[in-house]
Amino acid sequence: MSVVLTTRQAEELHKSLVAYLNSINASRSVETIREELPIGDNFDEVACKKYEGLLEKKWTSVARLQRKIMDLESKVASLQEELDSSSISGRSRANQDPTSWLPTTARHTLSSHRDGITAIAFHPVFSSLASGSEDCTIKIWDWELGELEKTLKGHLRGVSGLDFGGQKGHTLLASCSSDLTVKLWDPSNQYANIRTLAGHDHSVCAVRFLPSNGNLLVSASRDGSIRIWDASTGYCVKTIRSHENWIRDVYPSFDGKWLVSGGRDQIATVWDLSSSTPEAKATLLGHENFLECCIFAPPASYGYLATLAGLKKPPPATSSAEFIATGARDKTIKLWDSRGNLIKTLVGHNNWVRGLVFHPGGKYLFSVADDKTIRCWDLAQEGKLVKTIDGAHGHFVSCIRWAPAPATEPPPENGDANTAPAKKAPPKIRCIIATGSADSSVRVFT
Repeated sequence: MSVVLTTRQAEELHKSLVAYLNSINASRSVETIREELPIGDNFDEVACKKYEGLLEKKWTSVARLQRKIMDLESKVASLQEELDSSSISGRSRANQDPTSWLPTTARHTLSSHRDGITAIAFHPVFSSLASGSEDCTIKIWDWELGELEKTLKGHLRGVSGLDFGGQKGHTLLASCSSDLTVKLWDPSNQYANIRTLAGHDHSVCAVRFLPSNGNLLVSASRDGSIRIWDASTGYCVKTIRSHENWIRDVYPSFDGKWLVSGGRDQIATVWDLSSSTPEAKATLLGHENFLECCIFAPPASYGYLATLAGLKKPPPATSSAEFIATGARDKTIKLWDSRGNLIKTLVGHNNWVRGLVFHPGGKYLFSVADDKTIRCWDLAQEGKLVKTIDGAHGHFVSCIRWAPAPATEPPPENGDANTAPAKKAPPKIRCIIATGSADSSVRVFT
């Protein structure tokens, strides 16, 4: 048998044994050990007192270290499994179809706000993400690195809406708040507050840029009105008054010709902005509680939604307001056509539905709610719930956004005459979403 302990270590162990047995009054065992082991007569009661408790301390230390080793081994195995999975995923990434991508676990959790998150927005070009909170601040993050870049202060009450937009080459950030104002911030000038738009009589709940005209943005308020503003002058150019109650959300079509709004009256309204006096094109009536969110479906979803609606042929992709999705406090999501006909009711959330976003590929609709989940609905399977991310946050999930497609470089102006013209690249999809929560954090899923 190989010797594990040195002579001195063995001597210390023997003395510790005698001290332990002596402390528990095992006198016969002490006598036996003294006879069989070379402890020596000079190991009297005074010396024995010095060794009392040493054996127990060593034993508990070993047990504690053993547990720590087991925990570390388990963590290493888990990380190795994740690494192997990532390697396989990386090798097959070229063959993956981004139109079928669904989120799994968060890549980053961004924490700095002191109160719940109410709104988020992606910069259209850079890897910047803005978050607004009940703590009255806006924070700018680098979502690729998961780092805080800047904190914007200016609103006097909680921030309730955010959106990036503006003229080409001069992106602005718009924010709205319970302080009755809309503010414009300039990312190219250290996010300086360049303009404050005042005119609403109550809390401003949502703000969006109109895609067709970078100078225009739209806001919705608890005062029951929708206002369209000229961002370059700060003047309100149109006011829509129809909802008799709190408007919770407003969303423009991709060409800026239509708006959909909804709120406390449990109705979503589609507005035609092409005329000088905006008119209600359709009224979507069917929810049994306040609307929290509304959104137009992208043309990529028309094929799936047309099948759900019983249409033989999907509408043309140039048509911008064919289908709408709404979410409400009745825990349901409803899909509608442009005439106000209900196509489908999606049931699955256990609490208020707070945010909706369509997958750019058109096949899926994502939703978040106060039940702390992200849910993925497959429009190709009649709106079937195909994935639920439980515990996406530690509290109510209040908002969700999809990162815009990366900007593509224009072809060179003067190409080689012998070079064949480049084919038009298919639209790219950036598989990144962000969610905000009442737990004061933003999570980025990639």
